[in-house]
Amino acid sequence: MGIIVGKETRVVVQGITGTQGSFHTRLMLDYGTSIVAGVTPGKGGTEVHNVPVYDTVKEAILRHDVNASIIFVPQPFAAEAALESIEAGIRTVAIITEHIPLRDTIDVLTHAKRKGATIIGPNTPGIITPGECKLGIMPSHVFRHGTVGIASRSGTLTYEIAVELTKYGFGQSTCVGLGGDPMVGLSFVDVLKMFSKDSQTRAVVLIGEIGGIAEEQAAEYIATKEFSKHVVAFVAGRTAPSGKRMGHAGAIVIGRAGTAKSKIEAFKAAGIGVAAKVSDVRKLLAGGIQEG
Repeated sequence: MGIIVGKETRVVVQGITGTQGSFHTRLMLDYGTSIVAGVTPGKGGTEVHNVPVYDTVKEAILRHDVNASIIFVPQPFAAEAALESIEAGIRTVAIITEHIPLRDTIDVLTHAKRKGATIIGPNTPGIITPGECKLGIMPSHVFRHGTVGIASRSGTLTYEIAVELTKYGFGQSTCVGLGGDPMVGLSFVDVLKMFSKDSQTRAVVLIGEIGGIAEEQAAEYIATKEFSKHVVAFVAGRTAPSGKRMGHAGAIVIGRAGTAKSKIEAFKAAGIGVAAKVSDVRKLLAGGIQEG
């Protein structure tokens, strides 16, 4: 078992009757994820892929044992959907929806903190513990069960690096997509603390990008020696111009803050190997695990 999700995870899909919700519900079911219910207001009493649909989360949890939610609800209603899950007592909520207004995200994260809930996202590809549970939209065939944890701000790079690791025999314990919006529920430090306590995880790959200070905070945390497992980093956006958003809403450089250079320097100062290209990740990982 990895972190956050596993064989014991029982999921309600909010927005299950929509195009994306229905499509990814099928793929998650095919992977073996235990999806016990779906929620779409006004669609209660129907089914999607043999999963019963309810009008509210409260109805769903009265009839099923639910401990996680994944949200495919359109942007204007996504925050309300997340709050509904949190208020119903669900403690793991993955929000796939992107570009939720910042004020709404703050409301969700504040409420989640009060209730002790873990928010993955917004704008996340989700989380996967290979061989046990996929709560998200990632292509599951690129992942294999193993001992390398991944925490990433980029969905596409997560897949690319997972392909490389799997190809060369480095299976993964859990892969977490932090999300690409300016404010998200989990930071690199949060996930590092979880991996630190996870006996299955022997090494960690951090996939960062320009914007914010999440990578610098992770480097500072690792430098304090509170995290003893081997860490390799990759930072996207080395050539990004200042003031221009690149891809994710959170990937923007303002002056000297949030540059790839500052992040790479912080990682190196903390003794973390930084890959110049995707293929270098597994090489740095191999050396560290052998040395460790």
